[in-house]
Formats: sequence, C-alpha cells, structure tokens
Amino acid sequence: MGLRTFLTDAWSWLNYKPMMAGTHDGRPHRALAPDLRATWLPDEAVRRLAAYKLMAAYDNNQAGELASLAGNEATAERREFGDPSAFVDTSLAHLLGKSQQIIVPGAEHAKDTDATPEAVAAAAMQQRLRDWAEAELLPLRMQAAERKAVLLGDAVYLLAWDPAKGRVTLRTYDPGFYFPVLDDDADPGDYPTRVHLAWDIPENPRRGLKARVRRVTFELGPIGAGSADHEVTRRYPWAPDRPSTLTCYLTDAEWAIDDLRHGQVLDELPLDKATFRTRPDGQVLNRLDLMIDFIPIIHVSNTVDDGEHFGQSTLAKVMQTLDELAETDTDSSRASATTGAPIIGLAGARAEVDRVTGRPKPLSVEPGTIFQLADGGRMDVLDTSEQLAELRARVDEIRDRAAVNARLPAVSLGTVDPTDVPSGYALQISLGPLDSLVDSMRLARAHKYSLLLKMVQRLHQAGQAEGWPTGGTLAARLVFGPHMPTDRQAILDEVVKGVGAGVFSLETGIRMLQDADYPIEDAREEVARITARDAATSRDQEARLPSSSTF
Repeated sequence: MGLRTFLTDAWSWLNYKPMMAGTHDGRPHRALAPDLRATWLPDEAVRRLAAYKLMAAYDNNQAGELASLAGNEATAERREFGDPSAFVDTSLAHLLGKSQQIIVPGAEHAKDTDATPEAVAAAAMQQRLRDWAEAELLPLRMQAAERKAVLLGDAVYLLAWDPAKGRVTLRTYDPGFYFPVLDDDADPGDYPTRVHLAWDIPENPRRGLKARVRRVTFELGPIGAGSADHEVTRRYPWAPDRPSTLTCYLTDAEWAIDDLRHGQVLDELPLDKATFRTRPDGQVLNRLDLMIDFIPIIHVSNTVDDGEHFGQSTLAKVMQTLDELAETDTDSSRASATTGAPIIGLAGARAEVDRVTGRPKPLSVEPGTIFQLADGGRMDVLDTSEQLAELRARVDEIRDRAAVNARLPAVSLGTVDPTDVPSGYALQISLGPLDSLVDSMRLARAHKYSLLLKMVQRLHQAGQAEGWPTGGTLAARLVFGPHMPTDRQAILDEVVKGVGAGVFSLETGIRMLQDADYPIEDAREEVARITARDAATSRDQEARLPSSSTF
C-alpha cells in the first residue's frame, strides 16, 4: 500500500474530503465526477473541475447525496438547510452593492463653461457605454457571472461583435468551460495568448449523434502567412499611428469522442478529424481572422492574484465548519423527532391480540390513548429535550463561527435583532471584517471590468459602429454602489450643517447626497438649480423691503 501524496495547490483546502483526494496521486474520486475522466481533459484541470462540482453540490443542498455516491452511505440522510447558499448570496449582495455605474474620468466636467474637448469626448463615451450596458442587460449578466465567481472562485465573460444588432454582445460562461493555455514560465497575472472554451456534448440516439466535444479557440498570432523577412502589419482603429503584427484567430470545431486516442488532450486535438462550424453567412470558423489584436474573453477571479491564475471561493476557509453545521443540524433533527414523539416503555400493559395471527398488536400512542396497566405496571418516557436544546445552541455556535471566519458578521446575515446593537458606532465596528472582504473582492475585479469596457470600445470601433469614433481608447471603470445601507437622515443633517458653516462646498455636499442614494442625477445641474433658486429668493426679499424714501 503506497503513501498518499501531500498536495498543496489552489484547491487543497478541499483535501480533507476523501472524495477530493481519494487516490494516492491526489486525484479526485471517480464517483465525484465520472465525466472528468474524458480523454481530452488536461490533467491540470481535473482538480479544478472537481472542486467546481463539489461547490455546486453544496450550493444546491446535494453535498450529502454526492458523498453517498462516493461511498459514504451514512451521509444519505444528511440534513442541509441552505447555509452555504445563504453565505454566497450575502457575499454577492454586498459585493455588487445597490447599483453599478460606468464612469469615464473627466466626464463630470463636460458641462462646465470652459469644458475641454477631452471632457466632452469623455462624457459622450460614458453615455455610449451606459447605453450599451442597458441594451446588453449588463447588471443582470453580472449577477449571474459574479455569483459563480463568489461560489466557485471564477467567472468568464465573452464579448463578440454582432452585425445584425449593430453592437457588441456579452455572454457569460461557466468557468468549467474555460481552459487557458498558460506557459510554465509566464507570470500568472499575464494574459494568455491562447484560450479554449470547451465542453462535452452528450450522445443523442434519437438523432443518431455520438458523444462529442466542442472546442472554441481564441488565439493570438501573426497576421496572415508572412515570412521571416517580412511581417504583415495592420493599423487598428484604436491605434491608427501604431502598426501591429498580431491578430486574433477564432476556431470553432467538434470532435467525436470515439475519434480521440488516449493522451490527446484539449490543446492537441487532431484537426484532420474535426468538424468545423460555420456562421449563418457560410463562413467556416477555422482560424477566422477577427481583425482585433486581443482575445475578447474576460476571466474574473474572486480573490486577488497571489500566484494563481484561478480564484478561490468565498466558502473556501469555512467548508469544514459548514460540514459540521450540517451534521449538527442532522443530529438536531433526529433529537427533535424523539422529543416530539418520545420513546415510551410500558410494563404491565395488556396488549390487544390479533385474532388472525394470535399475536399481540403493536402499541401506538395517539391523543386520548388509554393503557390499562396491571398491578405494579409502569410507563417510562425517554425525555430528549435537554439534548435537543444543547444541539440547537451548538448550531448557533457553529453558525456564528462560520460567519466570523467568512467575514460575514451576523448583522449582515440578518440574524441579529436591531435592539441588541448598543450603538451605531458598535455596529460600524462589527462591520469592519465585511468592509475588508468587500474591498478585497472589488479590488480583484477593478482591472477586469476596466478591461471589459476597453474591449467593448474597441470591438465597436472594429465593427465600425455608428457614433463610435476611431482613436485611442478612453479609460473607463465600473463603480459599485455602497454595500451597506446608509443613514440618509444623518448624512442630510451633516451636509446641511457642513455647507451652512462653510466647512465644505455645496458641490461636495451634493456629491455626498448622491452617494447616499438621493435621487440626484447630475451634481452640477443640481448646484445650478439651487443657486438660481437662492438668487431668486434674494431678489424677492429685496423687492419686499421698503425703500429709504418712505422714511
């Protein structure tokens, strides 16, 4: 019997589960996900996809079912009440905040009397991006993608130009379909030059189709054939003064599983056995030149890069706590059954005899049941109420510990009575861990969403969309709203006192009210309206005053 391998990687926090490290080489148990044994799957992706499936089982209250399939039959009756899902949904809500807004720096000065052409261009681009986000339902797609990022650790966006719609389309993909080709000596934070989106297509006997694998490949490479002495260059609309030798090629093909030999992994599938897909216009998708010099895929990781390309689930550090919570819930459920319907022992009772079999009938306890006991008879009841109370207290204790380690205070989970909070300052201190969690998660995403908005601009330029001028790409970022409710009345009082005392300007006060979700669309227009109103009020007051000639 060999020794088990001590394995440390991005998913080693799941090694405590036998199904995740069930073999001596650290590979997951085959019962966890039989499809992971597909011949085309890269070895380095096996544990990642197993971790995704395991996390999805926790999210759907199927962890016990999955464990029983892996051979642990005792978990078949495991009680799961949605605690992992509640943790994920709470983290997601605080991450996204109440709103998400696209901001282009400099756009706020477009309405100044001395506005520069750069500010006007920034405001126009900001409006175009916001219109695109509304047309593409960006908040809805972010909700779907970010939930996968919080739960699984990763999310994937794909951008594409749609000539029929005349705009860029945005799609989200399960991270289990995402297979970047990463160089061993490359920095994990570097953008890969070759990315696959791949998945299995099950067989369809009714249509006579065999099991297949579909692979959509994006790859950066030299433009055209070229030669060693002469490189083909192209000037892209976002960099008209800088010729480029790179372009992105798209290949969309399928392979029958039966046509693949053992050892032919995803990046090495034989092209001579591929069936290439075609576009509606008849264009074969075999190294199609997309006329862009970037791969239009955005990979969002849930955590800040620490040497790993892939992120880590929000539940990573509390998985064992969630397991113990489910086990305690199971014990509590069993104890409540014996408390509500206690076990009763009778001595000296005369049981009714079944006339057919001649055997005593089983005794049942129902409301109004009367037992006739002989002399010296006795009835004993097993009281498990004390054990039930202890188990319920244990459930609360474990849930609180999981919340602390996940940096989700009880107040954010909605399990705290507001009357139990001694003061607003104490509440603010208790939210400190949540603030750090949200800041870390948003920091990990800041660059990715800026990159997404940059690609949106360039794809519109490449598609020659109306109203999208050529030239350098403007910096844009996605700003998340506040993740906790604000005391609007307190902020309003602060603004009134601060502006009245001259501590800060009216413009600053208006921006503070905007951050507190007051319905103010444009800070400068609001300032102009307030100034005009104050001036009109002053003129009316001066008109009412008696002139000096009357005295």
